Amino acid sequence: MNFVKNFFKTQFEDLRTGKLTFFFIVVGLFWVKTYAVYVSEFELGIQNFMQHFLLFLNPLSSALLFFAIALFWKGKGRNAAFLVINFLMSFLLYANVVYYRFFNDFITVPVLLQAKTNNGLGSSALELLRPWDILYFLDFFIIIGLMLFKKVKVQEKLRFRSVMALMTSAVLIFLLNLGLANIDRPELLTRSFDRNYLVKYLGMNNFTIYDVIQNSKTSAKRALADSNEVSEVENYVKANKADPNPEYFGKAKGKNVIYISMESLQSFVIDRDLNGEEITPFLNSLIDDKEAIYFDNLFHQTGQGKTSDAEFIMENSLYPLPQGAVFMTHANNTYQSSPAILKGEGYSSAVFHGNYKTFWNRSEMYRSMGYDQFFDATYYDMSKPEEQLPYGLKDKPFFEESIPLLKSMKQPFYSKFISLSNHFPFDRHEEDTDFGQGDTKDGVVNRYFQTAHYMDEALEDFVNDLKENGLYDNTMIVLYGDHYGISENHNKAMAEVLGKEEITDFDNAQLQRVPLLILNSGAEGGVNHTYSGQIDVRPTVFHLLGIDTTDYMSFGQDMLSKEHKQIVPFRNGDVITDKYSDIKGVCYNNETGEPVDEADTKGCDEASKEANKRLELSDKVVYEDLLRFYTPDGFKPIDRSDYNYNNPNPKSTQESDSAQTEQ
Repeated sequence: MNFVKNFFKTQFEDLRTGKLTFFFIVVGLFWVKTYAVYVSEFELGIQNFMQHFLLFLNPLSSALLFFAIALFWKGKGRNAAFLVINFLMSFLLYANVVYYRFFNDFITVPVLLQAKTNNGLGSSALELLRPWDILYFLDFFIIIGLMLFKKVKVQEKLRFRSVMALMTSAVLIFLLNLGLANIDRPELLTRSFDRNYLVKYLGMNNFTIYDVIQNSKTSAKRALADSNEVSEVENYVKANKADPNPEYFGKAKGKNVIYISMESLQSFVIDRDLNGEEITPFLNSLIDDKEAIYFDNLFHQTGQGKTSDAEFIMENSLYPLPQGAVFMTHANNTYQSSPAILKGEGYSSAVFHGNYKTFWNRSEMYRSMGYDQFFDATYYDMSKPEEQLPYGLKDKPFFEESIPLLKSMKQPFYSKFISLSNHFPFDRHEEDTDFGQGDTKDGVVNRYFQTAHYMDEALEDFVNDLKENGLYDNTMIVLYGDHYGISENHNKAMAEVLGKEEITDFDNAQLQRVPLLILNSGAEGGVNHTYSGQIDVRPTVFHLLGIDTTDYMSFGQDMLSKEHKQIVPFRNGDVITDKYSDIKGVCYNNETGEPVDEADTKGCDEASKEANKRLELSDKVVYEDLLRFYTPDGFKPIDRSDYNYNNPNPKSTQESDSAQTEQ
């Protein structure tokens, strides 16, 4: 007890004599600034006094800890350390502000690793900057001012015990913070899938430390895994398999397959008019004329990987990771992806993308997935500025130039096309279509309708080209929205578009629907109201092709099966079923959109338990690379060395490092 008393006595003595005055000014400025950012920039769902108190408290522990490091220096060295630490912590805070403005999420270690490959955010990032953002570095400039105007005395080095007392205080405050957080949110660090919760309860810097620790653990998981880990996953998957519907099984047997990723397209634009004109007339016609099976209750399930996550989900029937993108963090894993499986059925395979092969690490991931060819930007004419976007080729020239490449493929083929035009910030298409923009006060939302219409025109042209080139009749086409385009930060404008007073948490969850149309499948078209997610697409398509999926580690279920369970898990911990929506811990009735009584949450509780199990086991497959220990009968594992995507006769006149922005 005397040791503890003496330990902290030195700290109070230094405070009394003024040696720590400037230290506490620096800590106080950063603390107040961080709290102001939390309140003004992040939607953390504060629901009670305890949560608000923790939001105010949580920046203090990390500020004390990191700024205390500067106290190990003396004189001008200490002042320089204060500036460096303040700038780095301010930059991390501001980077999260910019990231959150579009993604409604926080930066994680895998996201930082992704930035190396994606060469910055480009024009998309510029759209997110604000003139007043300089204020997020105001305390940094105040500290410089205090130093320049001699308001800070050159200090002698403090006693080691005093510095350690400050650091110990920081740890004690964190433990108090964590204890109170666990009272309000039990098992916060073990049960929470939502980074908003972690930042709300623990703070930005503490979350970053937690994220680093979690990623270190992830690296160790693969090294420690062995073949015995497969059994639990295999037993669960086979016990929850949905048998195919005999009415649809094999309807598309032997047909070519074309997947088309419809960038950022959400279902709310389907059958919607703008100024008396249809936004997506071509897609509407496929639905109205029953040329396609349209799933109007399909939700995207992407995480931080967005488009790449959608690719991963659709072709592996595995969930994306809670942090980062599989394409970046686990591209060298063993997978049993759609192109690899169909190779055993005699299919050739290719990806078509109007950007360069290194973008989002695709060339590496596609090797693991077993794609025979990757037609990237080097196969396209990239010499016309008017046809360019910062992240690739516009949709119309992209699809037009793809036809000869597609015709060169051996049939039957499995192919995927990644569109780009309807990409945030939804610009540079004013001269490409006579369809106007919206009239809200939000430019992003206004432009979204124009680029969505342009993409719809490009899709119609592409389908017509398939018909003219004799490729349509024997080809099943899967058109899917990859992820949301309009984030929660544009809810005010979206409320105006949808004719609502406001967009609630329930409304926002329902807006995560993305269109899925399966065209020319051989089955009768029409609207299918089954609640499902992107995870369910692969088994649905495979069963239409007449391929047995029993032995594959698939977490999705055939949407046309009578045994399909209508449970849609999301990476943020939300779950949606055909009757209930569990959103941010609140259970809603889908029919009314209102929270149900606490005594009637059984439907949400059961769905949440099932969803968590699926996510847990899927993560186990990816983190531990379990498919290296499991080979289904008849499947030939992929040898990555067999695949080389170098183009011997490149058409592109641009360098691969021109690709920039997040997708």
